[in-house]
Amino acid sequence: MYESFFKLTGKPFQLSPDPDFYFGSRGHRRAMAYLEYGLHQGEGFIVVTGEIGAGKTTLVRKLLRTLPGDRIVPVQIVTTQLDEDNLLRLVAASFGLQADADKSATLIRLEQFLQKLNSEGRRALLIVDEAQNLGPRAVEELRMLSNFQIGPRSGLQTFLIGQPELRDLMQRPEMRQLKQRIVAAYHLGPLDEQETRRYVEHRLAHVGWCDDPAFDDAVFARIHALTSGIPRRINLLADRLLLLCFLGQSHRLTVEMVDEVADELALEVGPRAGFMRHAGDEQRANASSTSLAPVEDARMPLADASLTERLKSVEERLSLLESTIAVAYQTLKRLVGDRGATPGEDSTGP
Repeated sequence: MYESFFKLTGKPFQLSPDPDFYFGSRGHRRAMAYLEYGLHQGEGFIVVTGEIGAGKTTLVRKLLRTLPGDRIVPVQIVTTQLDEDNLLRLVAASFGLQADADKSATLIRLEQFLQKLNSEGRRALLIVDEAQNLGPRAVEELRMLSNFQIGPRSGLQTFLIGQPELRDLMQRPEMRQLKQRIVAAYHLGPLDEQETRRYVEHRLAHVGWCDDPAFDDAVFARIHALTSGIPRRINLLADRLLLLCFLGQSHRLTVEMVDEVADELALEVGPRAGFMRHAGDEQRANASSTSLAPVEDARMPLADASLTERLKSVEERLSLLESTIAVAYQTLKRLVGDRGATPGEDSTGP
């Protein structure tokens, strides 16, 4: 809607992860370095965690674009509440293998597949997204798969990508053996204030931004304060800012506009969900909940907490849906590619 008004070639702040917009913050560069180091090692587990919207999926998609297709065969799966047997079948199916109820037969097919790759000078990479949803027994199944020895190295390398709960899972006593297989682990944190500004400008520049709209200097610090430097929150706030600017036929963004949008978002998703306008608002809200007040007012903090939980649930489902769509697309692309075409092409000819 606002793209033509600002002479942009596309939407700069879409919520879906897009590796074309990858921004190499200090944290993202370090996380990428860990992933690349893991690839060089060719074995074991690499664990990357981060909050919802921190940029984990974009990071993985950026990495997938750089992989040498003649040497590495990657698959990405998204885990829900899978038990160990269903996880095994999902892994096998993702590599294009037949997966049925016979676990031993599925394991044999996997081992034969890994041996075939090794004979061709290639190796398999398994990327498990939303890995915090795995139970201990499912994680143990992944560890057992890493026991396939093909030559001097393990036949299967695994990246575990997930929310902070994945770190808690790794600390459980039954994860001791898997922890010994972890080559590197990194937690992807938020952007700092300077990175937030560069992130916003980077995404705008990618769609042809030429200082229209112009940003007051204080706008960037305000965006960072309101979003805590979480990229997805920044995208949501910045997109609404551009829309507000367009609706007002303005070519300059001000702090007042940022606060106006933040107020709207706070009403929609709750102030505790990341768009608290003033640092003392939450403390004042908590203090007021303990004072003498009508019964309906006393219930408001509980409702707000419930709203925050619902928002978190929506964000989790959105993250899972985005990852699932990406995996489905890659699987379709690989299957259609095997038939000599790519998705979107008519392989039947004229």
